[in-house]
Amino acid sequence: MAIITISREMGSGGIPIAHKAAEKLGYTLVNGEEIARVAPQYGLTPEALEKADEKPPAFVEKVDVQMEVDFYRVELILLDYALKGNVIIYGRGGQDLLKDINSVFRVRAIAPFEERVERWAEREWLDPELARVLVRKSDQQRAGFIKYYFDRDWNDPLHYDLTINTSRLSEESAIKLICEGVKDKNLVERKDAAKKILMDRIVSKRAEIALLAAGVIDGLHHYHFHLDVKEGIAILQGHVHSDEQHQEVLATVRGVEGVSAIQDDLEIRRYRSLPQEH
Repeated sequence: MAIITISREMGSGGIPIAHKAAEKLGYTLVNGEEIARVAPQYGLTPEALEKADEKPPAFVEKVDVQMEVDFYRVELILLDYALKGNVIIYGRGGQDLLKDINSVFRVRAIAPFEERVERWAEREWLDPELARVLVRKSDQQRAGFIKYYFDRDWNDPLHYDLTINTSRLSEESAIKLICEGVKDKNLVERKDAAKKILMDRIVSKRAEIALLAAGVIDGLHHYHFHLDVKEGIAILQGHVHSDEQHQEVLATVRGVEGVSAIQDDLEIRRYRSLPQEH
């Protein structure tokens, strides 16, 4: 069940490296194009995908809830592909989504900022100053995306197994390192163990989507609410604000495919989460 995740800086050359590594290994490349192809099967319109894909939502806005639902649908796509194995997941916090799965090979492609600006300007036929603005904005957006959803520093080297400076290494060398690295004995994991983790994570993600989409847990409440699934048992922790909400949570989670039982550790705290306007 080999899985590679590739994090990249805009203009670092990560796109051709990912394509060619996938081709050489015979793996499925799960990138924006592939996600868009299957998105309708997950209830994602092109417009919804554009808004949610690798973008942190603005804080405390009604639209944020829908954006998070749509982002979770993107995550569900990634999890379903990971369960099949032999995949390269390109961006989208793949390595964070797949944490605790020891067989994941985490790669990052980097290059100096000015060199990335030059590459992007040449690739897209852009004015260099505009390319500079776009590359800087992309860096900020992706760093914010990772911080918002996964509370991680995008640039922390300890979160990657292989960092490739494409200013120093050729594309050919980068592909060779990835293809050899994914076979390292330290990444070997029993397929059954990885499969169980992924299946539970898929069920958990379905439950999160169901709760948010139905409005049972809104965009702020779910920060006080934690749902995990282990061997089909949904473990509910944190708090809700009423008996009615508690029952709605239980009913919604019970209806999720793959949930065999519920461990209910929720507390009921009766207060408003936001002050009312006067």
